[in-house]
Amino acid sequence: MKSKEYCYKIAMEVRDYELDTEAIVNNANYLHYMEHTRHKFCAQSGVSFMDLQARGIMAVVRKVEVEYIESLRSGDTFVSALWLERKGPRFIFHQDILKTDDTLVTRACVTCVMLRDGKLTRGDEVAELFARYL
Repeated sequence: MKSKEYCYKIAMEVRDYELDTEAIVNNANYLHYMEHTRHKFCAQSGVSFMDLQARGIMAVVRKVEVEYIESLRSGDTFVSALWLERKGPRFIFHQDILKTDDTLVTRACVTCVMLRDGKLTRGDEVAELFARYL
């Protein structure tokens, strides 16, 4: 995966209920952090899921690849960051979670596609909305 400058970052903090019995963040919560980051990025970029749905367009996750490198613990603050690329009909969110000292915690590649009225599309309408990031 090539590296590119992040186009969006958001600061977050670990909450105690996100921990597992080993007192580290449960693996599924990293996916929640990343989803929250994508949704905030979309909102900041003017991409409204409600508007897309009203036009019959649904953004769906097709594939997620995650590499867990370090663990987050109770009270840790971190930054969730992403950059975006497009490959044909796929929108690929490259997402990193970093501790505040820039230690890489988790790296993921989340592939999304667009459906119009339930059928796969090239996503050109959405690509126009993300044009400055692609």
